[in-house]
Amino acid sequence: MTDAAPDPEELDPEYHHHGGFPEYGAVSPGPGFGRFVAAMRRLQDLAVSADPDDTVWDDAADRAEALVELMGPFQADEGKAPAGRTPGLPGMGSVLLPPWMLTRYGPDGVEMTGYFTRFHVGGNMAVHGGVLPLLFDHMFGMISHAAGRPISRTAFLHVDYRKITPIDATLLVRGRVTRTEGRKAFVSAELVDGDETVLAEGNGLMVRLLPGQP
Repeated sequence: MTDAAPDPEELDPEYHHHGGFPEYGAVSPGPGFGRFVAAMRRLQDLAVSADPDDTVWDDAADRAEALVELMGPFQADEGKAPAGRTPGLPGMGSVLLPPWMLTRYGPDGVEMTGYFTRFHVGGNMAVHGGVLPLLFDHMFGMISHAAGRPISRTAFLHVDYRKITPIDATLLVRGRVTRTEGRKAFVSAELVDGDETVLAEGNGLMVRLLPGQP
């Protein structure tokens, strides 16, 4: 970790009010949440790879519907659930995000390590090309926040695919703000394997929201 980022309110006094964004404060839910997220990730893998007979599908559907019934009454407003707000878990506890962990977070750059699984396969056991923009977009948001930039949206995101990205291999993604122009922050990142081979590169533009913009 590096030094703390500057207070974004110094750049934008309305930082906490743009578009009515909730404040995503970090939380530490009980161990049951971590177990639940891990089980859901494994279930996602099985949902795209299992091939049982019809009786098992019926049983699995019954159990999935029972889980929906159990959890349904507890659906919360955005920014209230622990998903996406639990930095101690891969993907910050969000099953939308690949299971990656922050290893460096500071104004001069961000790094995450993690891996992809069967759920992320596009074909021939390689990571689906559409998953990498999701990883880079998540990374760009972290980079912008770590650099002390006010609340921003992705204006564009460009990905160059250099090599096939494998599943079940520990990888690293790192990036930083390359330059700023008023409301604009240009960001870049690269995804590398354990041998430092570049698998993909991403470049993007994060634009600070104006008051009232969602």
